[in-house]
Amino acid sequence: MKRGLVVCRTGMGSSMMLRIKLEQVISENNLDIDLEHDVLSAITNYDVDFVVTMNDLVDQVKDDVKAVIGIEDLMNKEELKAKLLDYLNKNQ
Repeated sequence: MKRGLVVCRTGMGSSMMLRIKLEQVISENNLDIDLEHDVLSAITNYDVDFVVTMNDLVDQVKDDVKAVIGIEDLMNKEELKAKLLDYLNKNQ
């Protein structure tokens, strides 16, 4: 099982919505992923395989994590699915 962390600047708005949509994609596609979410500044408190965040925050987190997935449209489940599958295929 891969462990992921969803983050945004405050840990409340976009990260919570993004986590909900990602959980739907994970469930619908039977992906072996467990997600948590938190504020951007808490990344170093987690031991996760990857971080998911909005594209505008990727540069702020990429040096602190093993892998980062940047999302353009948190409501686009096809984008979420494609990026999760791409990550899983590259990191089996």
